[in-house]
Amino acid sequence: MRTCVGCRQRDSRSTLLRVVVAPDEVGNLLVDVRRRLPGRGAWLHLSSACLEQAEKRRALPRALRRPAPLEVSGVRSYLDSCSHGAVVSTTTDESGSNS
Repeated sequence: MRTCVGCRQRDSRSTLLRVVVAPDEVGNLLVDVRRRLPGRGAWLHLSSACLEQAEKRRALPRALRRPAPLEVSGVRSYLDSCSHGAVVSTTTDESGSNS
């Protein structure tokens, strides 16, 4: 169980998104989909509302132990693509082969 830094609710790791600071030291946040990137991570629900709450509370710099401000545009675009149902899928034609 992990705590979301936005809404502060506890949830399982499978339902939360891990974000880390990019290794280039600029302050860009990266989405860690595989949960394997090095460094301290912070956990968010897959909703832009949790990201907005985390920004409003200034929770991400505290959780990641980094000086503010952090660039969250990459995380925001990832959450927007998830909320719009952007799911990569393959289609099959009549013969059953993938196209």
